[in-house]
Amino acid sequence: QVRLVQSGGGLVQAGGSLRLSCAVSGSISSINTMAWYRQAPGKQRELVGVIRSGTTTYTDSVQGRFTISRDVAKNTLYLQMNALKPEDTAVYYCNVEGVWPVTGRAYDAWGQGTQVTVSS
Repeated sequence: QVRLVQSGGGLVQAGGSLRLSCAVSGSISSINTMAWYRQAPGKQRELVGVIRSGTTTYTDSVQGRFTISRDVAKNTLYLQMNALKPEDTAVYYCNVEGVWPVTGRAYDAWGQGTQVTVSS
């Protein structure tokens, strides 16, 4: 089992910065990808960025402003958000995907979500 617990988020003015954290516990060696998603009111959940095979990619709207990083020693995933815009307002979720070593079955796990609100 893999468990994700998020922290961070809150209210910030446009142009400000926030950092989200996602503490990962459990069968960490089974994880293949780590990602951040967000869901704005009335919209579908969208991928913000993903770490896969050592490469990090971002959706165009956050490229150059957001940075995903990982502290292996702390088993924690981070999302550093700079130059925030009102349109970044959403609930942000961390996500991992992996394969259970015994059964070979794929799985994904989600954090509980955290609200980020950017005021203009």
